[in-house]
Amino acid sequence: MSRFAALLLVVILQAGCATTEAPFQDADPSRIARADVERVITTLAADDMRGRQAFTDDALRAADYLAGEFAAAGLQPLSGTEGHLQRFVVRSIATTDAQVTVNGSEVAIDRVGAHLGGASLAWATGDVNVMVVGPDDDARPAMLAALQGDADALLLVNEVHVDAFQRLAGFLRRPVRVVGDAPVANVVVAVVNATADATYSVTASATVAEDGLTNVVGMIPGHRTDEFVLFSAHYDHIGIRTAVDGDSIANGANDDASGTAAVVALGKYFASRGTPERTLLFAAFTAEEAGGYGSRHFSTQLNPDQIVAMFNIEMIGTPATEGPNTAWITGFERSTFGSLLQEAVIGTDYTFYADPYTTQNLFYRSDNATLARLGVPAHSISTTPIDVDPHYHQVTDHVETLDLDHMTNTVRAIAMGAETMISGVATPTRVDPATVN
Repeated sequence: MSRFAALLLVVILQAGCATTEAPFQDADPSRIARADVERVITTLAADDMRGRQAFTDDALRAADYLAGEFAAAGLQPLSGTEGHLQRFVVRSIATTDAQVTVNGSEVAIDRVGAHLGGASLAWATGDVNVMVVGPDDDARPAMLAALQGDADALLLVNEVHVDAFQRLAGFLRRPVRVVGDAPVANVVVAVVNATADATYSVTASATVAEDGLTNVVGMIPGHRTDEFVLFSAHYDHIGIRTAVDGDSIANGANDDASGTAAVVALGKYFASRGTPERTLLFAAFTAEEAGGYGSRHFSTQLNPDQIVAMFNIEMIGTPATEGPNTAWITGFERSTFGSLLQEAVIGTDYTFYADPYTTQNLFYRSDNATLARLGVPAHSISTTPIDVDPHYHQVTDHVETLDLDHMTNTVRAIAMGAETMISGVATPTRVDPATVN
């Protein structure tokens, strides 16, 4: 039994063996009330939430509000949390200085960039792997691969690629943010004509700060304490933007107060029905817009092999181009998750279909990707025509632009589609982590 499963078992036992006291009632998604959906999305997307940007007090107020909603819905807290608040720390590492000498000559400062994993480093010849980007190589992907990799490296980039390096300069100047104490590679990039057997010395320093973030999580213990079905959405948005017609608040009603309201409504619905077969988890993630830090932390708190399915709900406030009562699923071909949803709603008014916007790479652009990289059948469910949505990441993303009847019907469809996975009748195939970049 995993540590997380053991903690869940403790919660179940402390609840008075609820698994034997409350049989799971028959499905009736019509009980998911439009008023509940409207209440939550209206509160989250209100001007006084100021766009719920991660790393701000606005996001913390949104988290506190959602914790109250999770409690009122009847969700139990997880062990290790403060009520329903899952707090964690993100380290921010900002390089302040880097000096590189290659073959006895110092490289100009405007041709050096570095991402550090700590406060300082000092390398001499032979200390670290040297990678060379030659004049005929494709410089940008090579540099990005090194910077996003997990191994220390000194990258020597031929001078013909100086323009490509300068275009990456902004990325190199950004602080590196890391969840918890996860190790980070030290990578230094220098634009200089040299080979892999060059002599070198490198010194660099950085400031290290810590910022707190908060997920909101809850659960309904099931008979199977080591099999989880996860419903999730991100509650953060992008905060204050340049004013348009006097409005500077990016309220994020569709993105993703709509998905978060769905998670609350689903939690209330399933909690009212008694004890499910599989344990249900509910998560409102922070910092999706800033780099997916909420889902990254959450994924380290449990055994991903025990997550049977992840329903990540993203932007369901406007109807899909396929018509009413339809929703699309990202990464449809990567597991049987989507086909199982389709089978579960046969005979109803609802339809699920494959993501029609494959060129947008949406499978990788939400919190599901973090869990999919661990093999979880983790997919996002959406309805918004993302290619033509005029309100995406704009200050005009207001509740008034949404169709709340459609949104409520979509939440009901997700509830119905999840039934066979919750009951244990259906189990989607796993995602192959090797196929998730």
